[in-house]
Amino acid sequence: MRVVVQKFGGTSVRDVKARERVADWVLDSVSRGLAPVVVVSAMGRAGDPYATDSLLELINNFPQAPGEERDLLMMCGEIISATVVAGHLRERGLKPRVFLGGDAGIVTDDTFGDAQILEVDPRPLQEALQQTWIPVVAGFQGKTKQGQGTTLGRGGSDTTAVAIGAALNAEVVEIFTDVDGIKTADPRIVPDARTITHLDYDEVFQLANLGARVVHPRAVEIARQFSVPLRVRSTFSQELGTLVVGGRRTMDPWAHRDPDHAVTGITQSENLVQFVVNQDSDAADNWSYRLFSALGDNGVSVDLINLFPDRVYFCVPKSMAPHALETLEKLSFSYDTFSDRAKVSIVGSAIQGLPGVVGRVMSALTQHHITVLQSADSHSTITLLLYRSQMEMAVAALHHQFGLAEQEPPS
Repeated sequence: MRVVVQKFGGTSVRDVKARERVADWVLDSVSRGLAPVVVVSAMGRAGDPYATDSLLELINNFPQAPGEERDLLMMCGEIISATVVAGHLRERGLKPRVFLGGDAGIVTDDTFGDAQILEVDPRPLQEALQQTWIPVVAGFQGKTKQGQGTTLGRGGSDTTAVAIGAALNAEVVEIFTDVDGIKTADPRIVPDARTITHLDYDEVFQLANLGARVVHPRAVEIARQFSVPLRVRSTFSQELGTLVVGGRRTMDPWAHRDPDHAVTGITQSENLVQFVVNQDSDAADNWSYRLFSALGDNGVSVDLINLFPDRVYFCVPKSMAPHALETLEKLSFSYDTFSDRAKVSIVGSAIQGLPGVVGRVMSALTQHHITVLQSADSHSTITLLLYRSQMEMAVAALHHQFGLAEQEPPS
């Protein structure tokens, strides 16, 4: 049985016209002899009636609602979507069968709101496929070993689809969205951003983890672990989109290494708060250890860490800033905070050990009078902390500097 998992995001199931396109894709798979498993997100995005954020507004006045109750509410969006999409498929002569995430075999821990998948039992979906049903799975959810419903956190429907694809040994997991693949930059910032035809898991993981929102990092990690091919494409276009597989052959589509063509893509992330924490005169030698241990104990994940003998720089998402402030007040460390921050990252496997890349980066930023406040790098990334007001300019300048609008050469 040739299984394909097709995941459709919120914009792909938002209205009747979009859901008819979903039915077209499923019919196309059946006509090609494939056995599709459909995974759906909640309908639309924040503000739409059945989107997850819209459902959560129903209990905004009850901040003490237990996590398990919040999860039950959030699960409703995907359940509604799965039921409605099944109706569209049935109208087209297909045999859909709706599965909740837990009923599809997804077993999680009990971290409500951000549950981790422990295992996927493939038998419920295998049995349905063998009886020629088309499973329509409510994404973003699973259940604990005790049978309690859970949700998988932001991007959880991507994770659902890839986990199911791994369990069923699918030929490919297709992530359908409202863009025609993974771009060299955010097209809202760079109109001539190009769709990248082939990428390696590592590069996609870095792009996603550093701000690109086409596919969730956790889903990419599962795909890499189980060697599940991913194809990111548009529900509303026949373009093939981006194929994500393993192997270094896909990691340098330019087929050569030089500073002009070393970068695969540019991504960005905003709503960051920068902290500068100073060593007090009476602080012990282990003051930075105390700082980061306390932040971790309070659930604060820090980013872009720069350490100096007498001070520490780091960033946190704006949503985490109150917890970081609470921690610093308890430690009685002196500090400054700056809320107008964003980070811009360049990603490319070809930058590893390649002279001249940082020079090209700084040349582009200097020409546009862009100030770098902090930086960090790895074997395949360079990340820069900037003023939020300069974020778009930096993305566009770097995209131009590395020639990312150029047509990708044949591999």
